[in-house]
Amino acid sequence: MLKLNSELRAISRTTLSGNWMMAALATLVYLLIAGGVSSIPVAGSVLAIIITYPLAYGFAILFLDLFREGKPIDIGKLFDGFKDFGRVWGTLILVAIYTILWTCLLIIPGIVKSYSYALTPFILKDEPELKYNAAIEKSMRMMDGYKMKLFLLDLSFIGWMILSVLTLGIGLLFLQPYMNTARAAFYEDLKAELSDRYVSEEENNNRFINHHSICGQAEEDNPLSVRCFLW
Repeated sequence: MLKLNSELRAISRTTLSGNWMMAALATLVYLLIAGGVSSIPVAGSVLAIIITYPLAYGFAILFLDLFREGKPIDIGKLFDGFKDFGRVWGTLILVAIYTILWTCLLIIPGIVKSYSYALTPFILKDEPELKYNAAIEKSMRMMDGYKMKLFLLDLSFIGWMILSVLTLGIGLLFLQPYMNTARAAFYEDLKAELSDRYVSEEENNNRFINHHSICGQAEEDNPLSVRCFLW
């Protein structure tokens, strides 16, 4: 059974305990690079498209690794997306294009689809053989039936969002790590839930197959026997 959103937030706070300042510093570096590149005259837009997506991947993975390993934050992980640039950039630019196209139809479908694609960076990290549409489709399958839960998790940070505005953006340095860690916790929880469900289905399928085999053998040995029924 999936954890409550309040539990995911509590786990995230525990994970960030002792790491808040480094997490804020990593967020500051991320925002400065992304914002600085975008502000460059003429070439800024092109550079932003090239740099932002691998950087966003690194930012997401930094907190996934923190959640898993509990080690001090390594800001260098922000740049991990550039180590596998083609696969990461190509996949995340597709995510952006698909989201924009859905948003052009209506705002709501765009928001829904953005949550369908939300796990793509984590999948790129965990399954290096997947890329482009394959990674996006894996995210869509995992999020089927769980988009509202992630939306409500994000919405639960509304108080922090207001605080970020009131502090002229300073609160954002702590909000982003908090939300990203919570999303990492959500991903790990969902992955475990789906894995357990898959194992359970496999066990049921095996029981079904074994039952059929036993029944089939019994009927071969004794054609007059009453047929087996599956419950």
